[in-house]
Amino acid sequence: MRKKVDERIRNLIENGVRKRQRSMFIIVGDKSRDQIVNLNYMLSKSRVKSRPSVLWCYRDKLEISSHKKKRAKQIKKLMQRGLMDPEKADPFSLFLETSDITYCLYRDSERVLGNTFGMCILQDFEALTPNLLARTIETVEGGGLIILLLRSLSSLTSLYTMVMDVHERFRTESHTQAAARFNERFLLSIASCKACLVMDDELNILPITLMKHIEPVTSNEDSEGLSEQERRLKDLKDQFREDFPVGPLIGKCCTMDQGNAVINFLDSILDKSLRNTVALLAARGRGKSAALGLAIAGAIAAGYSNIFVTAPSPENLKTLFDFVCKGITALEYKEHLHYDVVKSADPELKKATIQINVYKQHRQTVQYLKPHDHGKLSQVELLVIDEAAAIPLPIVKSMLGPYIVFLSSTVNGYEGTGRSLSLKLLQQLESQSQPSAQSNGSNSSRLFKKVELNESIRYSSGDPIETWLNDLLCLDLANSIPNISRLPHPKECDLYYVNRDTLFSYHKESEIFLQDAILKFALDSSH
Repeated sequence: MRKKVDERIRNLIENGVRKRQRSMFIIVGDKSRDQIVNLNYMLSKSRVKSRPSVLWCYRDKLEISSHKKKRAKQIKKLMQRGLMDPEKADPFSLFLETSDITYCLYRDSERVLGNTFGMCILQDFEALTPNLLARTIETVEGGGLIILLLRSLSSLTSLYTMVMDVHERFRTESHTQAAARFNERFLLSIASCKACLVMDDELNILPITLMKHIEPVTSNEDSEGLSEQERRLKDLKDQFREDFPVGPLIGKCCTMDQGNAVINFLDSILDKSLRNTVALLAARGRGKSAALGLAIAGAIAAGYSNIFVTAPSPENLKTLFDFVCKGITALEYKEHLHYDVVKSADPELKKATIQINVYKQHRQTVQYLKPHDHGKLSQVELLVIDEAAAIPLPIVKSMLGPYIVFLSSTVNGYEGTGRSLSLKLLQQLESQSQPSAQSNGSNSSRLFKKVELNESIRYSSGDPIETWLNDLLCLDLANSIPNISRLPHPKECDLYYVNRDTLFSYHKESEIFLQDAILKFALDSSH
């Protein structure tokens, strides 16, 4: 039976596509997966480009196999048992057959980092953790959908008492029950999210959302179908199109911010004074590692021979090395003819790239160095430190020397570790560079520059899902860091007992206190 769908559903999807922002749907009911087909159809109709790719995440069991041959056998058995009419095409089966779906166990979710999907489906709510939520949602592009599937509930408030998998690790003999405060906080936050609708498995909107009406918006694209940010990026690429090596490298950038960052890096590389330090700060998903990779490609084109890259683990450098290869390929270097990629033989590192040898002009090397092996740095021309804040501060300081240093750090987001870096190291580097302007052109001091990326690679600025997730998980604290001149004496401090139920209640006043408390914990960990 055909049924008219609530206009708010269609308007939310179409508005997200026009504004390049993500939307979220929570579907409650035992047949919730059947509505994925309808939402996918509405999204496909709203998009100009091809059908969206799908990421399907689950705990340990799919109702239908992710393997095509096994799935065909399952469908055949259902037909034999009379549970499926062979004369009628099952829409869900067609969706599985025709869509580009990546299936992923929650425990393997790290492998989807860096990938981009048009739709993300999260089932098995009880297996979700804040880390999993942030990690999977971050992969969805602007205009895409996040769909959360919930089993039938007597009421949404029964989520408050749902036993989560993660509670198992908190149970002890004296404490056999774990309070599901995050569940309640999650549900209360949904009501304030401006791009989320909660529905049953017949697409009837449940009265939890504050959005009584969703008005359609007009596209902000110009006659060529470009947004303002895309137009500015295109103008930047056109401006440097004939410049080598800048033009081809800027052509690989996805945002204006990323393009400007690459230009700043290349300015330091082409200057060749070997006393520049450039710090790149951004939230997750802004393209920091890609910008560093393109900068290294520029250094190779400029003739730099000894380039070292360090990070907590070579696995963290996958994107960086990928973009080194993309950059030098754009500069007309060919693999096996002009350069070779060396993978790690250590099985624990899963064949991570650890070195790139280039021999087009002369022998040039880009190689990974463990942070604790900084004593082995010799004849360095360029040192790149990715996720510098995840490396102990004394080690980062000891790495600085008479060569160009590029460093990056994630200042917020679920992997944000950059508060210590921004509070200590960057302040010191900035203060050390200030006298250089007054020292009559002395070459003894280093030149310091800080570059920030604000534009997301995958979606446009002001994305409501990003705002909601940052508020829910207390992630966006980088802009709230106060300028602390001294730590108070213990006698000047007061000790308070805080009710945890009130603290995580998502009330407006308690949220201010919670965000402030999390910020203080972050600051304390950096001292």
